Amino acid sequence: MNKRASYLIEGITKDIIAYIMEDEDVDLSTAITQFHNSETFAKLSDENTGLYIESPAYVYEIFKDEMKYGRLR
Repeated sequence: MNKRASYLIEGITKDIIAYIMEDEDVDLSTAITQFHNSETFAKLSDENTGLYIESPAYVYEIFKDEMKYGRLR
């Protein structure tokens, strides 16, 4: 993975974890585990999807849909 993509993925992940903590009122460890175990995170980490160039809010909406429906739609 190139440095630019890695940097963007880390930034998006940080923001999404903060969103999860705020929206679901969970601690840092729970939010990290929840996001890192998601299909959304797997897609975000795959450079081929290009998801890492999207905004954190957009990726978070994808994550929320995954949590609501139990899978990515």
